[in-house]
Amino acid sequence: MKLYSMPSSGNSYKVRLLLGLLGREDVERIDVEYGSATLERAHADGRLPFGKTPVLELDDGILLPESNAILSYLGQGSPFVPTDPVVHAQMLSWMFWEQNQHEGVIAVRAALLNYPHRKAQATPERLAELLVSGTGLLQIMDDHLSARDWLVGNAPSLADLCLYAYTHTAESRGGFDLTPFAGLRGWIARVAALPGYVGL
Repeated sequence: MKLYSMPSSGNSYKVRLLLGLLGREDVERIDVEYGSATLERAHADGRLPFGKTPVLELDDGILLPESNAILSYLGQGSPFVPTDPVVHAQMLSWMFWEQNQHEGVIAVRAALLNYPHRKAQATPERLAELLVSGTGLLQIMDDHLSARDWLVGNAPSLADLCLYAYTHTAESRGGFDLTPFAGLRGWIARVAALPGYVGL
């Protein structure tokens, strides 16, 4: 299999993190950073069906886009996918929330601050708006994690991996203050301590 992965992207990092935790070394990684020739080739060759990374190319040539879909595919049968139907559904709830709430604020603020081609969109008003709404989203996670180790069940799941990707850099890349969020900070440390962990 081949993973088309953007090194600086949290969405791509989710997949690399899961592969590390699973000890998978059988997936070829093709880095396609913004402005690179490999990104242009991947686009030209039709390897990015939705025009973005990550994309997992299966051995039979099937292209699987979208980070959380790839997590679901690679995670099947692993300890990161709960077998209890309710806990499994709760995991999916957090993964859906990550894409339709969290990623569009936490990741976007980081992108505006770190990618030169997004600089024109980084107006003070937009950054302030994202800071307020993002802090509210981080508060939701902190409230939930204040009395539990993981987002669902009693063990780390795909929900933790997908939300960790942009949350653990929310301060360093997005300018959010994580000091008030003790539950969240403890959870970040627990994910980073998992065997096989790889950093961004």
